[in-house]
Parts: sequence; C-alpha cells; structure tokens
Amino acid sequence: MNLASPYRFDHRGRTAQSDRDRYVRDLIEAVLFTTPGERVMRPDFGSGVAQLVFAPNSPELAGATQMLVQGALNQFLGDWITVREVRVSADDAVFSVKVAYTLIGSDQLQVADFERGAGP
Repeated sequence: MNLASPYRFDHRGRTAQSDRDRYVRDLIEAVLFTTPGERVMRPDFGSGVAQLVFAPNSPELAGATQMLVQGALNQFLGDWITVREVRVSADDAVFSVKVAYTLIGSDQLQVADFERGAGP
C-alpha cells in the first residue's frame, strides 16, 4: 500500500492509503496540474498544462501540449509508468487530458481522464 495523495486521514483517523493503481493515477494528476515553481523543494516538478486553459485553442497548441505532457510524465514518472498515448483537448474553458499508460512490470493498459476548468 501507498500513502493516499493528496495526504489525508481515513475513517479511523489514520493516514489514508491507496492501492498502486490509484496511487499512480494520483501521481499522474499531480504532474499534470502542478505548475513548475509551485513546489519549493522541486521547482522543476510539473507540466503547467493547467495554465493552458486560458490559451487560444488550436491544433498547434494541442500538439505542443501533448508533447509537453508526455515529456513531463516520462521525466517524473518514468520509473512507474510507460506512457502509451496522450490526448489533449480544450472546449471553451475546460481542459481535458487522457493518458494511456502501463505500469512498469505490467502489460495491462490503463487509461486515466483528467479535466480542469478555468473557473474556481
């Protein structure tokens, strides 16, 4: 078992834990939506894609964002996952990322979908 991310307590008042699949999904989300410079001891951590919600939507931006996301995931989670595919889309003020990956040591394809809006 791994510590739940973000850190929280379970119903018993103990540190919450999560299984490996959920833990890795939470790590992917942290990489995607952390802005570089946001973490004090890891200023290079993150991809900063959440800021792209405000950028004008275009095929060029989507392609560049896919490369940005794949690079960040490989850099920070390369010991955990093999990224198979990244799809990025933006509709109005909602930014969506779909990541297809396999856990290292497994051939089972996993798909995780993430969404962020421009609002609070």
